[in-house]
Amino acid sequence: MTDDHAVPAIGAYGSVINRTPAVDGLAADGMRFDNVFCTNAICSPARATLLTGTYSHVNGMTSLESPDHTFDATQPSFPELLREAGYQTAIFGKWHLGHGGTSDPRGFDHWEILPEHGVYHDPPFLTAEGERTYQGYVTDIVTDIALEWLDKRDPERPFALLVQHKAPHRHFEPAERHRNLYAHEDVPVPPTLHDDLSDRGPAAREARLSMADLTPDDLKEPVPEGLSEREEREWRYQRYIKDYLRVVAALDENVGRVLHYLGISGLAEDTAVAYTSDHGFFLGEHGWFDKRFMYDPAMRIPLVMRWPGVVAPGSVSDDLVANVDFAPTLLELAGVEPPERMQGRSLVPLLRGESPEDWRDAVYYRYYMHLDHDHRVQASYGVRTRTHKLIRYPGHGSGASGASTEQREPGWELFDLVRDPEELHDRYGDPEYAAVAEELKERLAQLQEHYGDTPEGVLP
Repeated sequence: MTDDHAVPAIGAYGSVINRTPAVDGLAADGMRFDNVFCTNAICSPARATLLTGTYSHVNGMTSLESPDHTFDATQPSFPELLREAGYQTAIFGKWHLGHGGTSDPRGFDHWEILPEHGVYHDPPFLTAEGERTYQGYVTDIVTDIALEWLDKRDPERPFALLVQHKAPHRHFEPAERHRNLYAHEDVPVPPTLHDDLSDRGPAAREARLSMADLTPDDLKEPVPEGLSEREEREWRYQRYIKDYLRVVAALDENVGRVLHYLGISGLAEDTAVAYTSDHGFFLGEHGWFDKRFMYDPAMRIPLVMRWPGVVAPGSVSDDLVANVDFAPTLLELAGVEPPERMQGRSLVPLLRGESPEDWRDAVYYRYYMHLDHDHRVQASYGVRTRTHKLIRYPGHGSGASGASTEQREPGWELFDLVRDPEELHDRYGDPEYAAVAEELKERLAQLQEHYGDTPEGVLP
C-alpha cells in the first residue's frame, strides 16, 4: 500500500506521464480493477478502513486527528483475525494511526512503523522495543526490513505481510539516484490544468489546492520572473509533477524487489499479492494538487492483484469497488469468515472472473474535515454510480483538530460522468437533470441508512 499514488501515474492504467514496470507486471499477471474508490480521501481514515473493513463513522477515524488523535486498534481487524487463524503477520512503513496505548499496531507478530508521515531520508521507526533510526532512503528501507522479516519467518506457517510505503506523499524528496530523472523533458500537462472552476460550486473555488498554493518547499527554487499567469502555472506543474514521479520511480523499483524475492524464494506461486494506495491525488487536474474532494482524481484508487491459479493473467474488472471491501477480501483469501461488523464485500467472486448480479451499483463517500487550515476544503458526502455523481456540501464538518468552525450554506453538485468524465460542469439545478438528482438523493439516503450514517438526518 502506498500513499497518494494516483491512477494516472501507473502504466497499467494507461499513464501518459510515466511507466511503472513492476506494478504493470503485477497487473499483467493478475487483475486490474478499474472502478475502485476510497470512502474518505485522507490518510488516516483510509488506513483505518483498510484494517477494519468499516466506514469512518464506525471505526472512529473520521479525520487525521479524531476522535482523540489516535486509532483504537483493539477493534476487530483483518490482521488480528488472520493471526488468530495461524498466520504470521507483520507491518512495515506508514501506519499514521497514532502511537502508544491502544493505538499501537495490534494483531501483528512484528511491526516497525514511521512516526506520523515519516521522513524520506534517514527515517526513524517506532517499534515495540522503542525508536530505531535507519540510514538511507525510506522506500528502500521499508522494503529492506520487510524482506528481512520474510527471510526470518517460520517457513512452515502462512504469512500476511503489509508493506506500507510513505511514498509518494508530499513533500516529495526523490532518492539521489532519481534526482535528475525527467530533467531534460516536459511531462505532459493534464487537459484540465487551466480549468477556471467557473461551472462548479463555491466549494471548488474557495479551496487552496491550486498550483499557486504550492510552497517553496514544493518548488525548491524561485519562480522565474516575467511569466504570464498561464506560464507560471505550467512551470509550477512541471516542478511539482517531476518530483512526484521521481519518488514513484523508487517506489516501483521496490515493488519489483518484493516480487523478485517471492520469485527466487519459491513463494510466488502460493502467494497472493495486491497493490493499492490509500486514496487518489490530484496530478494537476483542475489545476490542483492534494486530495479530499469527492472528484474522481482524489476518490479513485488503484488496485491490481495477482493470485496464481485463480486470477486469469491480464484480466480486468470494471465493477464498482470500495476500500471497505479490502479487509473481507483478504480474510476470504485465507479461508477466514469476515465478522458481521465489516461493511464491505469480498472481491473473491470478481477475482474468479464472476460478476454477481447483486453487486453494488453505487459507492458512498464522506469527507469530514470542513475548511481545514491548509487547504480549505469543505466537508462533503455523496454517492457515485457508474454514470453520475451527487455531492452534498452540508456547510459544516467534524473531526479535524484546528479546523475552522466557519459555517457555509449547504450546497449540491451533480455530474454526468458519461458526458462529462472530467467533472467540469455541475448539473445540479439543471431541469434536464432534475429527475436524476432526485433519484440520486434517494439512493444516497438508502446508502446512509444501510451503512448507519445519518449526517443530516432527513435530506432537504
